[in-house]
Amino acid sequence: MRKAVISVVAKSGTGKTTLLEKLIAELKHRNYRVGVIKHDAHRFEIDHVGKDSWRLTQAGADTMMISSEAKLALVKLNNVSGEPSVYELLDEYFDDVDIVLTEGFKKNTLPKIEVHRKERSATLLCRGELRDETLIAVASDEKINLDVPVYDINDTVGICDFIENRYLS
Repeated sequence: MRKAVISVVAKSGTGKTTLLEKLIAELKHRNYRVGVIKHDAHRFEIDHVGKDSWRLTQAGADTMMISSEAKLALVKLNNVSGEPSVYELLDEYFDDVDIVLTEGFKKNTLPKIEVHRKERSATLLCRGELRDETLIAVASDEKINLDVPVYDINDTVGICDFIENRYLS
């Protein structure tokens, strides 16, 4: 069986990261191994100018890893044209987890939970002009009638029950 992968999507500033923090904590409480992929539409920089890791990458290292007893961090130059797909990232880096939550990959074909706040937007990404058939649930701060389950944005236990029953059992 392929590992569970669910994308948390929303318009910017809606609360994706906040919901993900809560979901990760609850899934960990349930003894699941959790991976996360955060999509960044900008050119992020993980190395800090002047630090050893930055200096080694600047010297030409294609792959640079920092290792300690507590963590590993990998900086790998993307030598292919374009960004790797979420599926390539899953296959390459997430074989040691039970579930992967992604943040921001709005255009993928993975199952999606959309975060919705009424003050942020009157419409949903996945049920707006285009109907995204990969939408599996919505976490919202208002009651809305949809063809998928709608959870209160703070109902982390309920959302995790849904994920566990549908994807982890």
